[in-house]
Amino acid sequence: MAFTNTRTVRIEWGDCDPAGIIFYPNYFRIFDHSTAMLFEAALGMTKHEMFKNLEFEGWPLIKTQARFLKPTRFGDDCSVASTIVFGRTSFEVSHTITLKGETCVEANEKRVWTVRDAGGQLKSHPIPDAVLARFA
Repeated sequence: MAFTNTRTVRIEWGDCDPAGIIFYPNYFRIFDHSTAMLFEAALGMTKHEMFKNLEFEGWPLIKTQARFLKPTRFGDDCSVASTIVFGRTSFEVSHTITLKGETCVEANEKRVWTVRDAGGQLKSHPIPDAVLARFA
């Protein structure tokens, strides 16, 4: 199953290098927040609330890649479309950042749903059916 959330992100001065172009690691901060916003859109709760209300200890990133096609600059209002596809214990999110209809960045992430075992260590865990149902 696939679910998409789109949001607008303004590139701020602090996101940029001295030339006024976004410093590339800041895209990954945008992607991380976009993943959280995707879950918030589907579940109707923030990531903070997920820790309280679900069997959930986070979703560590295990693989990522990005392709930078066109720079974004201070003051740009970009569209970030994030699409999720679920596996059993993991999920993949593709992010596309566009500006005025032009693709600027394409990225992919793979993350794992985690809980704590009896010893307090993080371990992968099947994504709860109640979570999957909200993305259907």
